[in-house]
Amino acid sequence: MKILLLLCLCLLVNGLQAQNNKIIPQPDQQTVEKGQFNLSGVTPLITRDLSFNSAAEYLQAELLKTVGITLARKEELNGAAIVFTRDNSLGPEAYKLQITEIAVIISAGTDAGAFYGVISLLQLIRQATVQNQSLVLPALTLADAPRYGWRGILLDESRHFFGKTAVKKMLDWMAFYKFNRFHWHLTDEPGWRLEIRKFPRLALVGGVGSYSNSQDMTKFYTQEDIKEIIYYAQKRHITIIPEIDMPGHASAANRAYPEFSGGGSQGYPDFTFHPGKDETYSFLTRILKETDVLFPSQMIHLGGDEVHFGNEKWKTDPSVRRLMKRHNLLDLPAVENYFIRRMADSLFSINNKILLWDEAVDSQLPIDKTIIFWWRHDQPNQLKKAMEKGFPTVLTPRIPFYLDFMQDSTQQVGRKWGSAFSPIESIYSFSVKSLPVSTVQESLILGIQGALWTENISTESRLEYMLFPRIAALSETAWTQEKSKNLSDFMNRMKSHLRLYKQEGVYYYNPFDPKRTPEPLDRFELK
Repeated sequence: MKILLLLCLCLLVNGLQAQNNKIIPQPDQQTVEKGQFNLSGVTPLITRDLSFNSAAEYLQAELLKTVGITLARKEELNGAAIVFTRDNSLGPEAYKLQITEIAVIISAGTDAGAFYGVISLLQLIRQATVQNQSLVLPALTLADAPRYGWRGILLDESRHFFGKTAVKKMLDWMAFYKFNRFHWHLTDEPGWRLEIRKFPRLALVGGVGSYSNSQDMTKFYTQEDIKEIIYYAQKRHITIIPEIDMPGHASAANRAYPEFSGGGSQGYPDFTFHPGKDETYSFLTRILKETDVLFPSQMIHLGGDEVHFGNEKWKTDPSVRRLMKRHNLLDLPAVENYFIRRMADSLFSINNKILLWDEAVDSQLPIDKTIIFWWRHDQPNQLKKAMEKGFPTVLTPRIPFYLDFMQDSTQQVGRKWGSAFSPIESIYSFSVKSLPVSTVQESLILGIQGALWTENISTESRLEYMLFPRIAALSETAWTQEKSKNLSDFMNRMKSHLRLYKQEGVYYYNPFDPKRTPEPLDRFELK
């Protein structure tokens, strides 16, 4: 009888937990308490540590924007209140959130931790019930910290350009799901999207066109735009990492400054920069120095991928042949590695780390200044090699983390790998345990990143359709400890988040009923 009673009690507690907590990503530890906190416009906001002012201001602004509540700041606790307190025992991004009948207490050791406490509180508030003109928050205690320090999303704006408003909206949702890295792919074949004042034609000429229309009007971000977006991201504890692709994927830059083109192949003309000219390295170094001034992350991604698509002319170019002879470079991959090492030295000289796709594992770069992004899911040996060499690595495998891949068979436009889609379940169920990574090597995994490549995404509605709600699954895979994950529970919590998307006017894919939100029309269907 006692065992049965205990079992029923456990089921009741678990049920209350599921009912009261619809937070994504799932917190590490959570306990449901008795009672409730009533939040209204007369609830004061108290910061006992000035370093938490930024988090408190964000809470004020978001409450006004999303639920129309204005909270006043006060210095002394006198009755029910939201209180920020310092707890130096907590890690860099950890927080505690306690909700009782008389107080909401956010404890953290850093401003980042306080911010993530605010995010969890905001999620509870956005889904709270209304009673007597107050929002009712269930009493509970959360103790939370992220599994990975790198929780990222890549947006490709070379293929198609979306602009400041779309990027800020994306940063808002990234913050809502506790992402902290925005990988901004600004240069590639179709377009160069970053103003470089030393070389203005990069944007003015290289910014013409898109993946779907080579005659599209010039589109790029001015340096003032960049500063504005970086400031916006910093307020949300998101670091922006620019990608300046080289030596391949350089067609837009080569349209603007053809004297630095290394040629290409029949299918990929002017695809690479020229590795045999010293002027090329000076040109690119000046670009990187200006990029470094704009982006405070002290990390620049140089791409380094798929060079073989367009380096056919390297074989016969006299300058490249002389370079190979002078440095004893036996083949074109050796030339590629030489190029990467030389540009890496330029980054190191301005105190930047170099970030590269997994092709660069063989480039003999210092492991303390290099971060590898493993993207080729069908080549696990590249990941294994990165681990064996000791490279810090971000996991961003095409399947399932490339969000331009179709979500199921109802979609008509997008990519798939053979017969494989990238449904929300695959993103959520991704496990490091399935990879060639030993327990010891797991410390080299910095984190997880999704990628929105935009060959097949040219409108904001499609961008949202491919991102939501998979962004939520990705966030829980990056933040939540594997032992705390449960797909069924996640999908149940997801239902309330779909309602939030609808409230915010997000054009999302509905995994419970794909036909409810049809695939949005894009210029690809209209051809």
